Amino acid sequence: MPIAAPLPKTAALLLAAGLACAATAASAHPHVWVTAKAQLVYQDGKLVGVRDTWSFDPEYTAFVTQGLDANKDGTLSPDELAGLASENTANLAEFGYFTKLKVGGKDQAFADPKEPAMRLEGKALELSFLLPLKTPIQQGRGVAALEVYDPTYFVAFSFAEGSDAATLAGAPQGCAATVTRPKTEQPKTAEAGSPGMTEAFFEALTAASSYGVQFASRVLVACP
Repeated sequence: MPIAAPLPKTAALLLAAGLACAATAASAHPHVWVTAKAQLVYQDGKLVGVRDTWSFDPEYTAFVTQGLDANKDGTLSPDELAGLASENTANLAEFGYFTKLKVGGKDQAFADPKEPAMRLEGKALELSFLLPLKTPIQQGRGVAALEVYDPTYFVAFSFAEGSDAATLAGAPQGCAATVTRPKTEQPKTAEAGSPGMTEAFFEALTAASSYGVQFASRVLVACP
């Protein structure tokens, strides 16, 4: 898998740093692949936050974890990854944490993330964090719709298979989560010469772009 040109160690902070240097690589989009899981968290009948869990592809995992084995024991512990988890989660603020939530058709704003953590699962680095809502909301019969995607398509997000891809914690009785997957087929890479899909096209995309949403899976939560 092609990856972005090497970054300074202090800048090799997962997605935020990768997005900042996208223009330095003359390789195909996307550059990073993420398998996502999401948990919508409820308390006292209100929706209070979203817990994101992202698993990164092995190649990017190997790239970003270079030099982090402080005790040289050949493994990376959660403690050794704690600093990277905290800084990366904070750096994702300018990208809205790649997480969009609507309840009853209205956008919901997130407060600062909590509980950032990382661990290695085999050859995949897993990042998790909790995004509290600035204002907890009584969902009622309104549908909660969650999307996780990168507008610039530098990062390709896809939801995991299986029942744990979208879960609920503390939800009112009868609420249920389902995952709907995009109908739009992912485009050929820029390397493959797909018309219009040049690296310059992707470099021009910003966090305000709508390109990546067509490849986004959606978690829908309905309550009786």
